[in-house]
Amino acid sequence: MTPDPAPHAAIVTGAAGGIGLATARRLLRDGASVLLADLAQDRLDAAAAQLAADTQAEQGRIATIVCDVAREDQVAAAADAAIDRFGHWNLLVNNAGLMIFKPIEEQTVDDWQRILGVDLLGAFLFIKQAFLKMKDGGAVVNVSSVHAVETEPLVAPYAAAKTALLSLTRSAALEGKPKGIRVNAVLPGAVDTPMLWDNPNVRSGAEVINKAEIGSPDDIAAAIAFLAGDGARFICGAGLRVDGGRLVRL
Repeated sequence: MTPDPAPHAAIVTGAAGGIGLATARRLLRDGASVLLADLAQDRLDAAAAQLAADTQAEQGRIATIVCDVAREDQVAAAADAAIDRFGHWNLLVNNAGLMIFKPIEEQTVDDWQRILGVDLLGAFLFIKQAFLKMKDGGAVVNVSSVHAVETEPLVAPYAAAKTALLSLTRSAALEGKPKGIRVNAVLPGAVDTPMLWDNPNVRSGAEVINKAEIGSPDDIAAAIAFLAGDGARFICGAGLRVDGGRLVRL
């Protein structure tokens, strides 16, 4: 007899490290099957091996695919791969993100197109596939940023993309609701990942971060798992700030 599929069959983009890897780990521990999508097979293989050791997940619950989220053909292939591997697909975590640090007068159209392609259009392309292929409903969680609310110098394309991602979340929530697909977003604050420590504003001391307000990838993964789960069944179109209270101050 074929075993029943896991209650959640997920695609996590940007899954080879940071928030994506932590999210995949949390979902696996919660019983989901997870397709890890990222740009490099060697990093995906290392992530899959680490997750198998960390979670003791049954064989077959972890899969990988090389995917450039800005390419529609590769996004469609990832959606099909999840369904072929797991029998269904009902959870999407749009986590892949790209950030550069340049003054506006030094930025190029190519810079903007590259960042928007990953941080915004990649989410759109995966949501499109979700609306086409999540036949029994499901959940989408977009990883935005506190930069969508307040930002800093040198990151204009990233902040613009993350702001637009919140708007896409609301629009997709409206159109997804009749399909039984909930769409929400998380807005991480300062998280202990290379993206934080590579920030020249942080390295120079121009941006001072209280250590008490630096979260771990697991903190963001917990919020994503909540929004993906049945406990959030009445939450749709929301943006959940997960920043340790960093933006509470005046």
